[in-house]
Amino acid sequence: MGERSWITALGGLFIILRRAASAGVHRPPPWSVLLEQLYEVGVRSLSIVNLTAVFTGMVMALQLGYFLTQFGAKIFVSRMVGLAVIAELGPVLTGLMIGGRVGAGMAAELGTMKVTEQIDALRALGTDPASYLVFPRVVALLIMMPLMTALADAVGVLGGLILAYFNLGVSPLFYVRSLIQWLTVADILRSLVKGLVFGAIIGSVACYNGISARNGADGVGRATTQTVVVAAISVLVVDFFLTMLMLAI
Repeated sequence: MGERSWITALGGLFIILRRAASAGVHRPPPWSVLLEQLYEVGVRSLSIVNLTAVFTGMVMALQLGYFLTQFGAKIFVSRMVGLAVIAELGPVLTGLMIGGRVGAGMAAELGTMKVTEQIDALRALGTDPASYLVFPRVVALLIMMPLMTALADAVGVLGGLILAYFNLGVSPLFYVRSLIQWLTVADILRSLVKGLVFGAIIGSVACYNGISARNGADGVGRATTQTVVVAAISVLVVDFFLTMLMLAI
């Protein structure tokens, strides 16, 4: 994709978001539409987010536990696992999982509506697609991503606790106390802010690619693939800059 195409896509993305925000405030969609998207983003993503988080926490505890044992410092495994999961792995892996599952689904759904002229039909009926289609999806991601990130953080820490207890002999009570002594409220807030930003990225990219889909089923497939790739890369790149900014602050 050339430089002009990237600039055009970025401009179109911001235009859609602006229209969705304006239309959603002045002509909000029915609550049932928002609740449906909250269910789709949150409840139906619980299994994949929890599974990813628990095994991430376990493998982190396994790797760091064996390393720290060589120096007689395995008692600090909870601090290292907790910081790694809450500060980085929790929000990033949640963003990647939600981007792959929810982002692709949104792009495919909106793309199918676009190529089958259902979006044009909404306009003909006097319904603003930005308010009815884009606004509830973006808002659902903005609400659910921080909550899913917090859940992933907790499940990841729990996975590390299970591994530390059965494989390293670290007491669960000591594990939790050591982690609480090390963590700060700022660490948790940074994780939630990352989840919020990642939710905005995934929602905007998915809706833009879906509404911009053309050329039938082939165009829907390209929009879906592009959504997954762009969302994943954006999450990783933005995470780097957010981490630099937060550490500097």
